[in-house]
Amino acid sequence: MADPATAEAVVIDPVLDFDLASGEAETRSAERIIDAAARHGWRIVMVLETHAHADHLSAAPFIKAKTNASIGIGEYIREVQKIFRPVFALDDLKTDGSDFDRLFHDGEHFRIGGLDVEVMHVPGHTPADIAYLIGDAAFVGDTLFMPDYGTARADFPGGDARTLYRSIRRLLALPDATRLFLCHDYKAPGRDTYCWETTVGQQRRDSVHVHDGVSETEFVAMREAGDATLSVPKLLLPAIQVNIRAGHFPAAEANGVRYLKIPVKFASSCGQQELSAAG
Repeated sequence: MADPATAEAVVIDPVLDFDLASGEAETRSAERIIDAAARHGWRIVMVLETHAHADHLSAAPFIKAKTNASIGIGEYIREVQKIFRPVFALDDLKTDGSDFDRLFHDGEHFRIGGLDVEVMHVPGHTPADIAYLIGDAAFVGDTLFMPDYGTARADFPGGDARTLYRSIRRLLALPDATRLFLCHDYKAPGRDTYCWETTVGQQRRDSVHVHDGVSETEFVAMREAGDATLSVPKLLLPAIQVNIRAGHFPAAEANGVRYLKIPVKFASSCGQQELSAAG
């Protein structure tokens, strides 16, 4: 997003290219963003995260290193850090949000060039989700998907379907013409093209999950039943460890290699004993 008058720009939710099988990380997608900004004569001054994503690793540190941009996220990232610090035994992880340059609170306003940006706290998918309202556009993260696909899952630690519904209704109280820019599209059955933009009016009229008339109780029952059938995102474990650190990997070990942790859960105490004996 860029202000044409001043050429100041922000990047929202940038992705680091990460191959889980090999452990290799690349920056080609982030480089394309930086190159595009350069072609337009835009100066990237900030990277805005809508939340700590579970399905991709953030490229925010790379963009910051290349442009001197600051990195911002919602202030409730501190709650997410507190949730996951013991899960991964991240003893070095700070839980005060200080890995980020800016922590935004609900209702806060800041400027990108001549543009006013309003922060809206929209928890439910995670405790820290925020949306950025800029003129007639809202960047809503994972809270909403295209109307024919629905809404974000709410079964991650700290997520809550009832809270998600209330956050969505808050977004849908914006004017009908408000453009909603989405993080993901999974192409609902019967649709072959990717989409990334909808409107408040389209969501209120056509959303398969939260169109006008769907009650909170109905939504919660639907969302919780649906979430129970979903698999764990492929990049959940590496993504969370990196994204709650503002996109930074853990410090390198003595051999110069950085490592991510995989918590192992045994199905039963019997299984654990058998594996221990075999080892």
